[in-house]
Amino acid sequence: MEIRELTCINCPMGCRITVSMEGTEVVEVKGNTCKRGEIYARAEVTSPVRTVTTTIKVTGGVSDRVSCKTKSPVPKDKIFEVMAAVNAASCSAPVNIGDVLIEDCAETGIPVVATKAVGAV
Repeated sequence: MEIRELTCINCPMGCRITVSMEGTEVVEVKGNTCKRGEIYARAEVTSPVRTVTTTIKVTGGVSDRVSCKTKSPVPKDKIFEVMAAVNAASCSAPVNIGDVLIEDCAETGIPVVATKAVGAV
């Protein structure tokens, strides 16, 4: 039996959670004070995901970069591919909050969207 220890990131309490596993199957989750902690722990040990926040180059704008993020979390093992796609991308000003900057980032099916507005020069 494998034991994994995690700190829950769903709320400020930061519960220390212990997950017992048999192979790839979760057998027991202990230490969480709410259901969200159990859900987080089960997902984290079986298929972890992260929202990626970064910036993309902007041409013709009052700023040369715009902040952005993946619209939903991506598999943790795809983060480097997502960042490579973002680093290779650029957009043209004007950029508005919520604009899709990359439609299907790194073949995840998840778009990258602007989180800031950048006006044109």
